[in-house]
Amino acid sequence: MREESTFTPPSHEPASAVAEAEISELALLGGAEPEALSPFAQLAEERRIAADPRLPLADRLEAFEDIMDSEVGDTNLTRARNVERQFGIRQLYLKFDGGNPTGTQKDRIAFLQVEDAMRRRFDSITVATCGNYGAALALAASVAGLRCVIFVPGSFHTRRSSEMEGRGAELRRVEGDYEASVEASGRWAREHESYDANPGGANTSLQLQAYGEIAFEIYDELRDAPAAVAVPVSNGTTLAGIHKGFVRLYRRGKTSRIPKMIAGSSSGKNPIVRSFLKGLDACEDLDPARLRETAINEPLINWHSADGQHALDAIRASEGWAGNASDRAMQRHSKLLREVEGLSVLPASSAGLAVLLEHHQRAPLPGDRYVAVLTGRR
Repeated sequence: MREESTFTPPSHEPASAVAEAEISELALLGGAEPEALSPFAQLAEERRIAADPRLPLADRLEAFEDIMDSEVGDTNLTRARNVERQFGIRQLYLKFDGGNPTGTQKDRIAFLQVEDAMRRRFDSITVATCGNYGAALALAASVAGLRCVIFVPGSFHTRRSSEMEGRGAELRRVEGDYEASVEASGRWAREHESYDANPGGANTSLQLQAYGEIAFEIYDELRDAPAAVAVPVSNGTTLAGIHKGFVRLYRRGKTSRIPKMIAGSSSGKNPIVRSFLKGLDACEDLDPARLRETAINEPLINWHSADGQHALDAIRASEGWAGNASDRAMQRHSKLLREVEGLSVLPASSAGLAVLLEHHQRAPLPGDRYVAVLTGRR
């Protein structure tokens, strides 16, 4: 329901240990001297304003947008010189979204949708998740003082459950797979007049816009589009959004090209990759009975990719490609990045990089610039 809700947002008083930990997590990192309040105190004050439903909406939105602008996105793009030497590829850049508050690119979509929910005067928000998206939405909702209800597949054992609950989110276990959780979340949203933050729904354009920011940030660093961008795919929203961002840059005359989009996912367990490899024009669902989750592939596995058609179209339009990555390959590349580049990377997020490097070993890529999008380990 909307404004009539009796939900009381979690306290954000900096005196509590939980609040101090969350404020520290979102701490402003710039080295500039504050004019009045310290960065910690300023952030605490903005959180207090954003989460207080008694204050004018305009004030709450301004405070929330300040937090979002300063803390979400603008993540590191670094050249992986040691990986280049090992694989004989140049130049390889790593877009490490582990610099976001919850260590994942999902913060981009979570904060933008919570802002949209606030603006439209919803007082609750819901989503289905296998882990990362739920953690991101729980954080964003807690900053805005919104009730957050998260649906999780009963068979999944995400390590981020306690993190979601610690931020005040309500977890609902659902019998069945991720797609069943999406259905349950959507049904709950309709019944309770809650904001539906699931992919593939009415808010798809907003979600693609959020991930388009990754393209703008890459352009800011490289001053042109790279030859290719490798992305791990599940629902396909991240890849489709990045592609859309580069299309916008190209149409504005900012870049000389649109990069090839490369999709990587768990072997045989993603509709986007399977449909590309089969040469299909439409993204075809998989047989749910034939999918098996592991601790490594859980963030990637699904039989229906909500934004799979957008992603498949982006791969084909950019003349990119898609490929499979085994659990062992993802673990190997995650270990490699930790050992030679000092990055703690979620193994599943290395699927795109694994597919890029496997292609290069099979058919060497020309000297150019290549980017792999990665998520931090939590």
